[in-house]
Amino acid sequence: MALVALTTSVLAQNWANWRGPNYDGSTTAKNLPAEFSKTNNVKWVADLPGPSAATPVIWGDHVFVSSTDLKTKTLRALALDRKSGKELWNHEVAQGFSQDNRSNLASPSPVTDGERVYFFYGTGDLVAFDFAGKQIWARNIQKDYGQFAFQWTFSTSPLLFEGRLILQVLQRDTPANGRGRKDSPNDSYLLALDPKTGKELWKHIRPSEARAESREAFTTPMPFTHLGRTELLVAGGDCISGHDPKTGEEFWRWGTWNPTRITHWRLVPSPVAAAGVVIAPAPKGEAVFAVKLGGTGTLDDSALAWTTSAEREVSSDVSSPVFYDGRFYVLNSDKKILSRVDPATGKADWLGDLGTRIKLEASPTVADGKIYMMNFKGEVFVVAAAKEFKILHVAAMGDEGDNDLRSGIAIAQGNLFIRTGSKLYCVGR
Repeated sequence: MALVALTTSVLAQNWANWRGPNYDGSTTAKNLPAEFSKTNNVKWVADLPGPSAATPVIWGDHVFVSSTDLKTKTLRALALDRKSGKELWNHEVAQGFSQDNRSNLASPSPVTDGERVYFFYGTGDLVAFDFAGKQIWARNIQKDYGQFAFQWTFSTSPLLFEGRLILQVLQRDTPANGRGRKDSPNDSYLLALDPKTGKELWKHIRPSEARAESREAFTTPMPFTHLGRTELLVAGGDCISGHDPKTGEEFWRWGTWNPTRITHWRLVPSPVAAAGVVIAPAPKGEAVFAVKLGGTGTLDDSALAWTTSAEREVSSDVSSPVFYDGRFYVLNSDKKILSRVDPATGKADWLGDLGTRIKLEASPTVADGKIYMMNFKGEVFVVAAAKEFKILHVAAMGDEGDNDLRSGIAIAQGNLFIRTGSKLYCVGR
């Protein structure tokens, strides 16, 4: 029991993947600041070479940042000292910057197991470093498994779980804007690699009845254990499914939020599981669907615990929901409304208007009774994770020229790590 408690404490102190130690946007950190600015409660600020939607990951005294470089138009892997913000190392991984005007090729977040850190990019480049910055191995997923067939820029983050490095590629079955395999079908798949070597452990083809852009998903698989069964929860291609982490095989599948097979419903929010259900927001301002965990095979709508179809404010087109202290929190990116949702019924305890005209697409994170989220211009909203909606603070952390900021706020070692277009702030009491 002492070892389990120690392991849990270590994980809670770190932020090893883009959704944190619980894979749901939450952590047990305490004594976090409710009020801060560019000068107040800032421990350090580090300059970054370029913008990225990737969330920083933190382990011990290392902060790992995936980034572009505006000057050289390259993709970078950085490590900073957590205590001072000093750059420890900075490696060029690949040439490239963007393929559309909405995002860039450094959007996937890195992931770490405390020994190595893994960086993945929209180019397909995947590289492993040790904490000293020495490259352990590298490979390119597009070269090895076929060019990605996406209209938009690939941005799924890798997952480390039970000794496997897991990647998700949910893509079109035909080329998009000339991108994609022309010699064979563009299968959607899950891929597990050996973290020590990069060699394939398994590959599982994930079929879909979705059409065109609706096959594209920018979600990340999320692990969860329910009644003794551990599974990877995957959302995209008009459905949600649960998979065996050991083999990738599908335990169950439910679909669809898109019965008429609309062709432009790409999916961005990752699934979140708690209290016996997994929730997945449908795209384009549609409902949130809660599927009861524990099913097997192809599920019909009797597997749904609830849906928010009658309450359209409870929706998310881009931001992933969070779970904290018995409630889901869902950020409506377009309407700028945060909702607190009962996992048993799907009913909203409250709908909170954030009072901004600027979109919020970064996924919220939560700890110490406070929800943190950032809009496109770098305004950070602090909202009480409580029975009543209350905005505790709004901090203008962005700079002139910042736009389309989507990085989540990481929480580790008692600090907030806030990424803007050109800076990383370490905020703490």
